[in-house]
Amino acid sequence: MEPQLRQAVTHGVATVVIDHPAKRNAMTASMWRQVPPLLAGLAADPAVRAVVLTGEGGTFCAGADISSLRESPGEAQELAVRAEEALAVFPKPTLAAVRGYCVGGGSQLAAACDLRFADEGALFGITPAKLGIVYPSSSTRRLVSLVGPASAKYLLFSGELIDAGRALRTGLVDEVLPAGELDKRVAEFTAVLAARSQLTQAAAKEFAAGRLDRDAHWGEQAQAGGDTAEGVAAFLERREPRFTWTPPGDGAPQNGATG
Repeated sequence: MEPQLRQAVTHGVATVVIDHPAKRNAMTASMWRQVPPLLAGLAADPAVRAVVLTGEGGTFCAGADISSLRESPGEAQELAVRAEEALAVFPKPTLAAVRGYCVGGGSQLAAACDLRFADEGALFGITPAKLGIVYPSSSTRRLVSLVGPASAKYLLFSGELIDAGRALRTGLVDEVLPAGELDKRVAEFTAVLAARSQLTQAAAKEFAAGRLDRDAHWGEQAQAGGDTAEGVAAFLERREPRFTWTPPGDGAPQNGATG
């Protein structure tokens, strides 16, 4: 089977699978190119409320396919950055479910997700120093924001692999699960994400990324969108809320919201 990205949507959660098991799910140039349009389609789908990125079998992603680096390292890095940025700006919550190796370009993709849950046997590494490659500035800044300058330098300078426990301590991952429990926990947590207000999530995602000029916009969205009124009513009536606000551009109405 050709290397590919597979996707399926279940109960509001889209699962995107990196499928290249012959090379530990290494990303080919074609696979990198698939990422932005695939994410654009999921962003526009009102049925999708969260995305899980994972790898086929027992490996998340072993990085970029080395053959693509040999042919054109500059183009390969540009494709990886485009994919990473598309994931970072995706308007709905994203979660990387990591087992096995999460190395190089795999770590770029995982770091671009909002959250990272890992199997206890997962291994993480950022390996450009082993190949004489300059790690992109955007990727470096994202890594520093997750783990801090010292841990980022450790990873980048050495290219050494770290285990899931150390990744948790440094902030590279958010939860580490015992063997065999990752899928169950991811399913439980993403069900929670899918039930929460997309208005709250979208605004929080922008603010966390450093946007400083959107308070008025999100205030208008909150006032017109109805999620706040519904959340308060549901709390007082002791029932589950039915949030209806959806991100602009997904083809669904926003109860008259503009902005």
